[in-house]
Amino acid sequence: MSDSQVELAQTPEPENRNKIKDFLRLVMIEHSVFALPFAYIAALTAMWQETGTVHWGELVLITIAMVSARTVAMSANRILDRHYDALNPRTAKRELVTGVVSVRTAWTGSVIALVVFLASAAALSWLCLLLAPVAIFLLVLYSFGKRFTDYPQALLALAQFVAPVGAWIAVTGSASWAACALGIAVGTWIGGFDLIYACQDVESDLRSGVRSVPARFGVGTALAASSVVHVFTVAGFVWFGAAAGMGVLWYVGVAITAGILIYEHAIVKAADLSRVNRAFFTANGVIGIGLFVFALADLIVNGLGV
Repeated sequence: MSDSQVELAQTPEPENRNKIKDFLRLVMIEHSVFALPFAYIAALTAMWQETGTVHWGELVLITIAMVSARTVAMSANRILDRHYDALNPRTAKRELVTGVVSVRTAWTGSVIALVVFLASAAALSWLCLLLAPVAIFLLVLYSFGKRFTDYPQALLALAQFVAPVGAWIAVTGSASWAACALGIAVGTWIGGFDLIYACQDVESDLRSGVRSVPARFGVGTALAASSVVHVFTVAGFVWFGAAAGMGVLWYVGVAITAGILIYEHAIVKAADLSRVNRAFFTANGVIGIGLFVFALADLIVNGLGV
């Protein structure tokens, strides 16, 4: 990294900017939509099995815990990767690179999010608080993964596995096969898509030494691996439905999800990655929200009181 790039990455943010708004843009807070619905699915299904009613207080705390944990992970990722981001044309305009957000502000936001996460975990139960450091470790580990393994997407999948399992534990005080099945589905879904997303950065990664499946094995192999991984995603959703006793509406949602995944893989080709963002921002958003809607409808039809 050149001296000018280092200076650029360390440029203080302008005084007249809204630091909170800039920080939220840095961590892409709106992308919580991808994982949050599955924490809700796990929590609401557990509530349905436990008492048949929604525990609104727990649901609020789970929301706070999920968003704050993801904020810790994203801010840590941006801080740790800011020098790599400066070398990549796709990420060179990120807030920490341009100086819109200072490293100090990013660290401050990360620490505040961590405190909020630990407080919400403690409010849920002592077990959630005890497991909270494990969740944070796995979430931050992904940021280091590209430095020591060609398979950082596997670490991302493991980190995403935590969300639905943690939500289930928050409600019931223990894990279950249903929660693990949903965790596997969510982990392979996001990890599998990250295989596609990383294909955009192969040339930059090879120059800067960033490690990933596409950089190590090529774009074609990464796309093929993503297709295989997403088969396990659909299988995980089916397994969850069977283990949790879900009804017909859940499986309708799973079938639609499978169709959307097929569409994602159809529009992204090794020779044409121009539609990766369409698959990421549009199709994946539909999967998260859509499957939650079908799950909620299924639970209500089968007796969940809201």
